[in-house]
Amino acid sequence: MFNEQSVTEKGIIDKLTHLDSINWHYCSGENLPKQSQDIFVDTWLKDALCSLNPAIQSNSDYADEVIHKLRGLIMESHHTGLVKANENFHEWLMAEKTLPFGKNGEHITINLIDYEHIENNHFVITNQVHFIAAKEAYFDLVLYVNGIPLVVGEVKTATRPAISWQDGAADFMGGLKHYWKYVEPFFVPNLLCFASEGKTFAYGAINSRIKDWGPWHKTTQRDEILLGLSSVLDSVEGLLNPSTLLQLLKSFALFSTIKTGKDTPPKRIKILPRYPQFEAAKQIVERVKSGYPRKGLIWHFQGSGKSLLMLYAARMLRADNALKNPTVLIVVDRRDLDGQINETFGGADVKNLIKVKSCKRLSEHIEKDSRGILITTIFKFQDVEIDDNNPKGLNDRDNIIVLVDEAHRTQEGSLGDKMRWALPNAHFYGLTGTPISGLERNTFKLFGAEVDEGRYMNRYSYKQSIRDKATNPVKFEPRLAELRVNREAIDEAFAELVEQNQLDEDEKMVLSRRAGKLAIMLKAPKRMNAISEDIVTHFNHHVQTKHMKGMVVVYDRDACVQMYYLLIKHLGKAAVEVVMNVDRAPRKDKDGKQNKDWLRWKEELNLSITEEDFDRWQQLDSDEQSLKSLIESYKDPVHPLQLIIVTSKLLTGFDAPICYCMYLDKPLRDHTLLQAMCRTNRLYEADGVQKQMGLIVDYLGVFENLRTALAYNPEEIEGVVEGIEVFKTLLPDQLKKCLDFFPDVDRTLIGFEGIMAAQECLPDNSKRDAFAAAFGVLNKLWTAINPDQFLSPYQNDYKWLVQIYESVRPIGQTGSLVWAALGPETINMIHEHTDIKRIRDDIDSLIMDEHAFFTLTEKEQEQRARQLEIDLMGRLRGHGNPKFVALGERLEKLRQDYEAGVIKAIEWLKGLLDTAKDTVQAERETGDSPVTQQDNKQALTKLFMETRPNSTPKLIGDVVEQIDKIVKTTRFKGWQNSNSGPREIQKALLLTLNQFGLGKDKELFEKAYAYIEEHY
Repeated sequence: MFNEQSVTEKGIIDKLTHLDSINWHYCSGENLPKQSQDIFVDTWLKDALCSLNPAIQSNSDYADEVIHKLRGLIMESHHTGLVKANENFHEWLMAEKTLPFGKNGEHITINLIDYEHIENNHFVITNQVHFIAAKEAYFDLVLYVNGIPLVVGEVKTATRPAISWQDGAADFMGGLKHYWKYVEPFFVPNLLCFASEGKTFAYGAINSRIKDWGPWHKTTQRDEILLGLSSVLDSVEGLLNPSTLLQLLKSFALFSTIKTGKDTPPKRIKILPRYPQFEAAKQIVERVKSGYPRKGLIWHFQGSGKSLLMLYAARMLRADNALKNPTVLIVVDRRDLDGQINETFGGADVKNLIKVKSCKRLSEHIEKDSRGILITTIFKFQDVEIDDNNPKGLNDRDNIIVLVDEAHRTQEGSLGDKMRWALPNAHFYGLTGTPISGLERNTFKLFGAEVDEGRYMNRYSYKQSIRDKATNPVKFEPRLAELRVNREAIDEAFAELVEQNQLDEDEKMVLSRRAGKLAIMLKAPKRMNAISEDIVTHFNHHVQTKHMKGMVVVYDRDACVQMYYLLIKHLGKAAVEVVMNVDRAPRKDKDGKQNKDWLRWKEELNLSITEEDFDRWQQLDSDEQSLKSLIESYKDPVHPLQLIIVTSKLLTGFDAPICYCMYLDKPLRDHTLLQAMCRTNRLYEADGVQKQMGLIVDYLGVFENLRTALAYNPEEIEGVVEGIEVFKTLLPDQLKKCLDFFPDVDRTLIGFEGIMAAQECLPDNSKRDAFAAAFGVLNKLWTAINPDQFLSPYQNDYKWLVQIYESVRPIGQTGSLVWAALGPETINMIHEHTDIKRIRDDIDSLIMDEHAFFTLTEKEQEQRARQLEIDLMGRLRGHGNPKFVALGERLEKLRQDYEAGVIKAIEWLKGLLDTAKDTVQAERETGDSPVTQQDNKQALTKLFMETRPNSTPKLIGDVVEQIDKIVKTTRFKGWQNSNSGPREIQKALLLTLNQFGLGKDKELFEKAYAYIEEHY
C-alpha cells in the first residue's frame, strides 16, 4: 500500500539514518522514553547537560534544575506568544544563559548543544509522535537533538495529484490541526518545520505564512528540478543533515521586528534563510578566513533577499573568533538603499551596529579603527583625499570586510577609487542582481575573482528565483500612447518663430535640438492627460480590485508634478504622492529670489502647484524619517495612499511587496530597467490576498524590444517578463480541459440537480484530484488576466466551474496547493456577474479533422458561422459608407434570426457567405480595402486567413489552397462572359469539392461559385 507512511515518511527516515557523515538514529514514536504530555525526552536531555557541562556532570541535580527552567519558558508562551517564547528558548540553545553552578555560586554558561564537535550530540529521528496539549496531535516526523525537538515534519500521500507540500504546511498554520495554535508548547524549542508529499519539499519558521516557506536545493542546480521522491530526499539530506541543521541554528535563525502597517504595532517574526543566502554567506566567511582571493561577486536576482544575505554574512564574520574582532562595512549607492539596509539590520537587533551619518564620521570610524558593523553610502567617501605617497590609506588592517550592495555604477568611478585607497587590505564582496559588463564599467572585472568560473562566486538566476517561488514572475501589458506629430504645422510655426526673432543658423540649430527632445513630446499636455486617464481607469479595475497598490514612473521631475495634479483630480490627494529630488533651497530667499524648481513648476509649466505640496516634496527628499513614514503608509493595505509617482528615486532599494503594478512612461534600459521592473516581483500575502505576479503597464513600448532594452545580458534575462497575451492563448484550452470532465452535462441546470449531475462525473478521488489540478491551473490563469474584457465570453462557464469546484472541495485543508480558497477576486467576480445572461457561444474550441469534417454538428456549424460573422463585422465597423452600413445591418438581422430560432446554423452560414460576397463587391466598387494584393495570394486564401478560427485544422486550409490553385490555372481574362470559362471553373470547383467529399451540397456549391465569381 502506497501512502504517506510507507513512501514519504519511510523514505525520509531511511535517508537520514544512512547519511555519509553523522547519522540520525531512529526510534519509533511509541518507543520514545517520554509521556504524551512531555515535550523533551528528559533522559536524553539530562545526559547531554551532564556531558557538555562539567559542573552539571559533578552534580546531576543541576540538570533537573535546568530542565525545570526550560519547562518554565515553555509555559510562558501562553502569555508572551509563540515567537517570543521561541526567541527566549533560542537564547538557551545559543549558550547565552548562565546559572550559579560554579564554585562559590559562580555563574557558568549552560550548554545545551555542542556546536564545535557536533558528534558529541545525540541525534534521533522518530515518527508518529503523540503529544497532548489543548488538543491531541500525532506528528509525522520529529527530529530530536539532545532530547530537544528542533524539527517537526508533516508528510502527505505521494499518490494523489491534488495533494502538495502545502497540505502538510497547512497542518501547522490552520485547519483542524493548527499545530502552532492548539499544540503550541511543542514548538517553543522549534528551529524549523517542513512538509512534503513525496514529490516536493518546503520548510518554514514558526508562524510564517505560506509565501515564506521555501525549497532547499543548491544554486548550481540551474535547470528545472524534477519532481519526485529522489528530489525530496536530496533536499532532506541537504537541509536536515546534522551539520547544516546546527549551522542554521547557530548562525542563521533570526528574530526581527517588522511593521505591517503605519498605525499597527510592530510584529516580532522569526526568519530562516533561503538556500542561496545560506550558501553565499558561508562562502564569504570561508573566503575571508582563507585570505584568498580577497574579493568575490554574488549575483542574485532582484528581490531574492540580498539585504538578508549581507546581514547573515556580517553576523557570522563578527562572531568568528578567528577573524579577531573584524570590521564589516556595508556600502550602498543610494539613500533609499541605505534606509532599507538599516531597517533590515536594525529590526534584527544586530549588535555593534553603527549607522554612519556623515563623510567626516566615516573617516573617523575608519582611522580610529572602529570595530563592528558600519552602514554607509558610497557618497560618504567623497571627502577622502587620495595620497599616492601613503600606501596604507586610512586603515590597512586585513580584517576589514566590505560588502557592496548593488555593485555597479558608482563603484567604478572616483568614489570607488577612494574607498579602495582608504582600505588597501580590505576584502571586497559585491552583491548585485544586475551586473554590468561594458567596457567602461564592468562589475565582473571589479568584484569577480579570476579563480571563480564566470567571475562570480555564487549565482542565483531569475529562473531559479521564480522556480523556487522566491520572487514572482512579472508580466507586461503594452498600452502604447502613440504620438501624432503634424510635421508640416510644426515646420511652419518654427519658420515663423525664426523669422520673428531673426535667429541665425546656430541659434536655429540649438532651438531645433531642444524642441526635438523626447521629453518635449512625452510631456505634451494632451498626451499626459490621456495617459493619466488611462492609469486611473486601469488602476480602478485591475489593481484596486486585487487590494494592492501601484507606482507611476515618468520621464522627469516636471512630468512627476504634471502627473500628480492630473491624477489627484480623479483619485484625490490622499491616494497619490510624489517622491523625487527637489531643490533644497527655500521657495524664496531673503533677497526675493525664487527657488528654481518652484519657479519652473509654478510659472514656466503653468501648473497650479501649492506651497503645501512643494514643501512636502522638499521634506520627503531631505528628511529620512518623513520618507520612511510615507513608505510605511504605502505598505499599509488599509492606508489611503495608493500610487507613488517617481522618476528615479525608489526604482532601486524600494521593497514594498504590496506594489503590484508599475505604470511605465519613461525609456529605461539595462540594469535600470530590470531593477525598476522588479519593484513589482516581491511576494505578497495579506488577508487572503496573494500576489501571483507583478504587472508592468508599458506606455512607450519599452518591452517591444526587450533584448535591446536589456542589452547587457539578453540570454540571462529573456523570459523575466511574460506578456499577458500568453495567458490569453492558454486560457481557452484550459477551460475546455476542465469542461471536458463533464461531457453531456446540461450546464443550464441550476441548484441541486445541476450540481448532482456534475458530481456524477467525478465519482472517485482520482477524478476529483484530476479536476482539482486542472481547475487550479485555470484559476491561476484567470487570476492573472482578470479583470479584462477578454474574459467576458468565458465568464459563465468559469462561474459554473467555480460552483462545481466549491461543491467538491474538502473542508479544513486551507493552504493546500489545489484545494486552496479561490480568493476575493473570484468571489467578487461571482457576485458581480450573477445577473449576466448565459451565453453559450465559443464555449468549446472548434476541432475538425478528417473524421469530423463531413458531418458538422449543429454546434460546430454555429461556431463556424459566428466566427465568420464576428470577423466580417470587424471589417465593416470601420466604414461609414452606406453600403457597408447596410451590410452590417444584414449581419445583425442574420444574428437576431438565428438567436430567435427563425433559421438554423447552416442557413446562417450560407447567408454569411452571401454577405461576404457582397462585401467583396462593395470593396471593389469603392476601391476600399482591395481584395487582391501584389503578394501572389488569391482573394479566397486571403479571406480564409482573415476569418479562420485559431483551431481550424490543416484540412480546411488544404481545401482553400486547392480551389485557389485550380481557379488560378484554369481561368483567363473575361472568363465570366465566355462560353467555356464558367463551365471550366465550375468543373474545377466541383472536382475540388468532390475531392474533399463536399460535392453533394448543391446550395453550398452555388454560393461558393458566386463568391469565387465576384472575386475573380
